[in-house]
Parts: sequence; structure tokens; C-alpha cells
Amino acid sequence: MKRTVSLCLAALSLLLGGCATVIRSDVTAFNEWPADLPEKSFVFTHTTAQDNDLEYRNYENLVWAELQRLGFVQPANAAAAQLKVALDYGITEREVRVVEPVVADPYWYGSPFYGPGWRRPGFYSPFYDPFWYAPQVVGQRESTYQLFERRLNVSIARAGNAQKLYEVAVTSEGKMNSLPAVMPYMVRSAFKDFPGKSGVPHRVELKVDGK
Repeated sequence: MKRTVSLCLAALSLLLGGCATVIRSDVTAFNEWPADLPEKSFVFTHTTAQDNDLEYRNYENLVWAELQRLGFVQPANAAAAQLKVALDYGITEREVRVVEPVVADPYWYGSPFYGPGWRRPGFYSPFYDPFWYAPQVVGQRESTYQLFERRLNVSIARAGNAQKLYEVAVTSEGKMNSLPAVMPYMVRSAFKDFPGKSGVPHRVELKVDGK
């Protein structure tokens, strides 16, 4: 019976493992967002390195789409914009080492219903071994894998005096090393509760579209 339960749990784990992938992002935003902002016209500001960077331009378009959803507009004359938006991003890698116990399942050695099995040198019966049904740790298994931390920072400031109104930091860890694949979800996480509560960290979980 216990063996049957174990197999059922293993099958359930496989089913759950096949569910949609979720991108989890930790988001912290600080804001002094004015309630009476007359208009939300903006332009992007770039560093020299970002001016001709196609990857940056792709992420800028993602931020632009979220700002447009929130009612921001880009004026025909950039000089007339009331706000300036800047963004930065990056990805770092670290190696994770995991040490796990190796457990021997006694039901592989014998069954109490079909007869005794071999566990230690010699012949054993479950009726004479009080530990017959208990799993045993027989060793350790070590493995390593790469974990990637993806980072996004976006700030919004007044164009006239550079007073910052909104700053958000988004970090997301996972085994996926493709920043372009994860960035759409990080950008959505950055503005999900805009402007939100200042200085309150929270986690945003978004399902991967699978397209």
C-alpha cells in the first residue's frame, strides 16, 4: 500500500511539473507620484552605449507599451515632454551546489506480502526486523547547476528639474539564461501595480504565454 501511494505521488509530481512555466519576479518600487500630474508625456533618455544598442531598443519598446497602457504619451516634439524615462538591465550567473541524501527504499528489496528480501548480508524477514519498512540513507549525491539572476531598473523623473517620481527594481532568478525571453514578464511585473506602495517589496508571478 505504501509503495502504491509513493507511485501515485510521483505521478502527481510529474503532472504538476508539466504545468505552465511561471516567471517569478521580486519587485520593489519607490515613488513620490503626484496625484495632480497635469499630463504624462514622456521621452526616453539614453546613455551613449544605449544609443545604437538593438537589445536596449527592444526592451525600451516593452516599457513604452506598458507606459502607454497606463495612459502615458509621447509628444511629437520631444522637447515638450514633461517626464523622462530611463532603464537599465543585466544578468549575472552563479553556480549552485546541492548535496542530497540517497535513500534506499526497502520495498525494492522485498515485500511483506510476497516474502522476505535481502537488505543486509544474510536472510531477513519483516517479522524479525523492526526497521524493515523504514527508508535508509545509504549515501550522498552531489550535483551542481547554473542559476541566473535577471535584473531590470526603470526610473521616471520630471524633465524640468530631474526630480525622481518613480524608481522600480525587478529581479528574477531561474535556470533560463535568455534575458530577451524573460524581459517581457519582468517589464509587466515592474508596472503591474503602478505606482503601488512605496518601498514595499512584493513578488509577482506571471505564466509564460507558451507562444
